[in-house]
Amino acid sequence: QVQLVESGGGLVQAGDSLRLSCLASGRGFSDYAMGWFRQAPGKEREFVASIKWSSLFTKYADSVRGRFTISRDNARNTVWLQMNSLKPEDTAVYYCAAGPRWENSASEYDYWGQGTQVTVSS
Repeated sequence: QVQLVESGGGLVQAGDSLRLSCLASGRGFSDYAMGWFRQAPGKEREFVASIKWSSLFTKYADSVRGRFTISRDNARNTVWLQMNSLKPEDTAVYYCAAGPRWENSASEYDYWGQGTQVTVSS
């Protein structure tokens, strides 16, 4: 069982940066792939980025590649999402998730945080 708590969201202007954090508690964090997803009002939850347990492999949605960076520190039970050059279309609730497989699909992730709001004004 893994519990996830996100932090770091907020209101920023277009072009600014934010770093989201996700702190895990419970056992086995280093065994899980970690993902970041987001959900904007009226839209389905979408994949943003994922990282394998070893940190050597990452995936990104086309919409954020080159602007966002996912990283993790297994010793600190933490995964981060560094978001640069933010755009208004990045506005959403951001969720971190843990799962046994390094996948893009939300259905592959077993544990979810409560989400943190990111709002980007133009």
